[in-house]
Amino acid sequence: QVQLVESGGGLVQPGGSLRLSCAASGFPFSSYTVSWYRQAPGKQRERVAEITSNGRTINYADSVKGRSTISRDNRKKTVYLQMNSLTPEDTAVYYCNVLLGSVNFWGQGTQVTVSS
Repeated sequence: QVQLVESGGGLVQPGGSLRLSCAASGFPFSSYTVSWYRQAPGKQRERVAEITSNGRTINYADSVKGRSTISRDNRKKTVYLQMNSLTPEDTAVYYCNVLLGSVNFWGQGTQVTVSS
C-alpha cells in the first residue's frame, strides 16, 4: 500500500534550519509529483512546495520562497525539504503528499516548532 513517512521535524530556534524527509513506498515514486504541505493550529493546510517526477519543475509558496529548497532522490524514493531562516510563523505540522489519479495520499506529518 502507499506509504509516506515524514521525519526531521523538531524544536528549533528562530533563524535556525531543518531538513525534512519523506520516505515513500507502494507506488512508482519516480513517476509522480510530490508536495510538502503544512498546517498550523487554527489555520488551513497550505502547500509550501512541490517537485515534479524528474525534479525539473519546482514551485514554492511565497511564504517559504527563498528560504526553502525541495529536492528528491528517486533511487531512495525520498523527498526532502530544507528550510532555513525559520521563524515562529513556520511552526506547523508538515505533511508529505502525492496525488495518485484522483486520490490524495498523506503521511502522518512531522511537527516543526520554531521558538526561543
